[in-house]
Amino acid sequence: MGCCSGNSSGSISQIGVQNQSSGSEEELRQLMDQRKRRRMQSNRESARRSRMRKQQHLDGLMAQVGQLRENKSQMISRINLTNHLFLNVEAENSVLRAQILELTHRLDSLNRILSHINNNDNDNDNDKDEEQHIFLQNFDDYDYNYDFDFDFDRNPSFLNSFLSQQPPIVASADHHVLHC
Repeated sequence: MGCCSGNSSGSISQIGVQNQSSGSEEELRQLMDQRKRRRMQSNRESARRSRMRKQQHLDGLMAQVGQLRENKSQMISRINLTNHLFLNVEAENSVLRAQILELTHRLDSLNRILSHINNNDNDNDNDKDEEQHIFLQNFDDYDYNYDFDFDFDRNPSFLNSFLSQQPPIVASADHHVLHC
């Protein structure tokens, strides 16, 4: 009996250890499952936060793209306006250059006329006819197509006639565009 009792107490203690062991294994499993669930929940939250950050970053980039497109559009408009204004200024400069050329030719012609008048007053009548002929030949080289009489002896008011028959200088550039 004593032997049996020793065995039975030994087996009871083993059963108790096994029960404790089963209980602790069960607790350990529950603890591990609980940690696993927490870790999974934490990972889900981390993934959700990561997706939100990515979405916010994407939204920021899309807003930046929109702003850059708007800036590009404004720059293109400014460039087009500047080119338009440049072309208008170029056209106006071209007209002004043509006017300068015409006025320079007119001034040269008037200076020649005045020079001829001054020379005619100092020369005798024979020289006047010869100079008048030379002057008219030189003046005709400009080919202004003016229709007036250069008879200095009979028509002393030829200068007024000359000036009154000059064609007007007309500018053709649009001036209102420059005031935009």
